[in-house]
Amino acid sequence: MTEQDQPQTDEDEVFAEQTLTQAIENQLEADSPAAAKATYNKLTLVGYPREEIIDLMAQVLAFEVRAMLDAERPFDLAWYEQALRALPTLPE
Repeated sequence: MTEQDQPQTDEDEVFAEQTLTQAIENQLEADSPAAAKATYNKLTLVGYPREEIIDLMAQVLAFEVRAMLDAERPFDLAWYEQALRALPTLPE
């Protein structure tokens, strides 16, 4: 990778992070899937700050999207909801 490629990669990462964060915000607003709001509430009750909760949830979403693309399969909502409910433990 050349130095010239680096700024684009950084921009791509920022865009991906913002997109995942917005997706989580949309899930919470729509209360869909229900596991998103339940996870948010659970982590709030045990003292996690909002920004950290959103970040953890976005990491789970990113994990599933990556797995979906790698395996060329549909989004696995059941796995996603289970992984959300397991937070703050992240999937491996």
